[in-house]
Amino acid sequence: MKILVTGAAGFIGYHTCEQLLARGDTVVGLDNLNDYYDVSLKKARLARLMAHEGDGPGGFRFERLDLADAPAMRALFEREGFDRVINLAAQAGVRYSLDNPQAYVDSNVTGFMNVLEGCRHTGVGHLVYASTSSVYGANTHMPFTEHEPADHPLAIYGATKRANELMSHSYAHLFGLPCTGLRFFTVYGPWGRPDMALFLFTRKILAGEPIEVFNHGHHQRDFTFVEDIAEGVVRACDEPATGNPDWDSNAPDPATSTAPWRLFNIGNNQPVQLLDYIRVLEECLGRRAEMQMRPLQPGDVPDTWASADDLKNAVGYQPSTPVEEGVRRFVDWYRDYYQV
Repeated sequence: MKILVTGAAGFIGYHTCEQLLARGDTVVGLDNLNDYYDVSLKKARLARLMAHEGDGPGGFRFERLDLADAPAMRALFEREGFDRVINLAAQAGVRYSLDNPQAYVDSNVTGFMNVLEGCRHTGVGHLVYASTSSVYGANTHMPFTEHEPADHPLAIYGATKRANELMSHSYAHLFGLPCTGLRFFTVYGPWGRPDMALFLFTRKILAGEPIEVFNHGHHQRDFTFVEDIAEGVVRACDEPATGNPDWDSNAPDPATSTAPWRLFNIGNNQPVQLLDYIRVLEECLGRRAEMQMRPLQPGDVPDTWASADDLKNAVGYQPSTPVEEGVRRFVDWYRDYYQV
């Protein structure tokens, strides 16, 4: 298939492209290479993907575009005729959204509308897009399940992703566009984002600097290895959403619809306390962390824990990488990439 992957130079986008290319798909990778974090890391990921340029019947091509550029997005869709679209481009990060909310509306709402319009007008067979565990917001009943409402996000980041879920439902209902939203839980692994905890902790511990541990380390997170996540994205892409014939408007299921639309959690289903995560990292680095305990940050939630049973039943998603192995593989990559 010819597949558009937006956010291709990003963390999850890069790994998803690698898996698609490994099986012979033609991948057009889109990214605007913004400077939210170190652009050289994005370019390094992209360089690895560009090594597949012109490979056989598949191969990789890069388009430097911003999702919010409506004319350029329209031209791309009309020119390429994609079979599938995997939308992973977004302004990410809960904490950054407190200071720069407009960036989230531009990328995650306006940009997503341009993706929906491109899919609608060129007959794309399936749109898979990134949502987030942040949509659960004030919910405390765990494990989080897609079949319970998620209408109280605590930061604009989660609100924009919830908007994506609702916008895609409208397009599925009105235009028959199959749409699958994946609510990512905490993703980690090689080629990760420098603003995320594992990256920050590793850099500071190796530099002999203290690390800030919010909520006094009592966070629980559904840490999920990035290659497991990418496999789940590819599996979901291969199974276009269909309508639920048993959907009841008197007792509506938030995860399905009569339209070809669905929502899935994609996580590890095994919550790990942050202090235990740090302990594993200390063992992999062979160094102890100096921890500065901090209170819970605004917009953050103490715990996230996914029920991923629906995705397992629908596409066979089964994460298999334990935290001990995943953190070790990240540390090995970090030492090699930064020559530490």
